[in-house]
Amino acid sequence: MTDFVFNVAKGRTAYYASLPAANDALIVVPLEATGLEGDATLKDYDNLGALLAGASNEQTTMGRKTLSTVTVTVDDANDWVDIDAADPVWSAATGNAVGAIVVCYDPDTTAGDDTTLIPLSKHDFAVTPNGGDITAVLASGGFQRAS
Repeated sequence: MTDFVFNVAKGRTAYYASLPAANDALIVVPLEATGLEGDATLKDYDNLGALLAGASNEQTTMGRKTLSTVTVTVDDANDWVDIDAADPVWSAATGNAVGAIVVCYDPDTTAGDDTTLIPLSKHDFAVTPNGGDITAVLASGGFQRAS
């Protein structure tokens, strides 16, 4: 499960995860372990551009991944919504050590920049790429629960 939900996304994550627009997507952005800001600082960023303008750096060698098979399941019995997706895989991953991944909502994959990507959730993900494949197991029960 997620470590935290960014303040800007609280109450909206299930909507964004339903991918309501024609060209939208959920994007996973790996962040380098070195210089990674604490959760209290990270959760206050309102877009990915602002987050990356801070002390945290994107691990660009591995690159971003678009989440596939995104599902939003309303659970009326437990009064929550589970959000899940296929676990992203980086093939032959190299580069600096990763300390976290951030799931962002991209409202239009055909236009815009990092200032239009809305950070939804941050997940601790400590891994050092060594040329092998890396899978980010988001969680067995879904990567986020909104309640």
